[in-house]
Amino acid sequence: MSVVVIDYNAGNTRSVYYALRRYGVDAIFTKDPEQIRAASKVIFPGVGEASTTMGFVREQGLNEIIPSLTQPVLGICLGMQLMCAWSAEGDTECLGIFDAKVKRFQPSEGQKVPHMGWNTIYNLDANLFPPDLEHKYVYFVHSYYVEMSAFTAATTNYCLPFSAAMHRDNFYGTQFHPEKSGSVGGQILQHFLNLP
Repeated sequence: MSVVVIDYNAGNTRSVYYALRRYGVDAIFTKDPEQIRAASKVIFPGVGEASTTMGFVREQGLNEIIPSLTQPVLGICLGMQLMCAWSAEGDTECLGIFDAKVKRFQPSEGQKVPHMGWNTIYNLDANLFPPDLEHKYVYFVHSYYVEMSAFTAATTNYCLPFSAAMHRDNFYGTQFHPEKSGSVGGQILQHFLNLP
């Protein structure tokens, strides 16, 4: 199995790499279109600001490559948000894989932005999640969230219910960081890596 981590202007690529190493996967970091297309699994990580990062994605031609992929693709955090249609962060047109919008949290009393720390996930899509992870804790760091939609694959509550994960065809996304979510995150990564 060959796993590619898309190498672009993102902040969490190394933590994803080391998490994969823990599960015996020596991933390739690349933005080369042929290597990306040839991989059996593709991970699209992301920590950063949407409009700047999307600009880099376009400069590298990744906005054409990523939506055309046919193997399993996993977007993480900003990577998942960039797979949506539009982000309020910088009024950014994104990749449009998921027909959903990314919005900024409007905190209520006692809640802060960013949403940072451990929270539970529920209403899980069995295509991405192994059994028995309902209401387990995973790790979040984000100020923007993806609205609920037909592509929501897991839900979390913070200020309001939002998409903790997404799924459409061969495309998957997690708003949380599986690479920082301990054994639960490890199970999710392993499940993704085992997808046909």
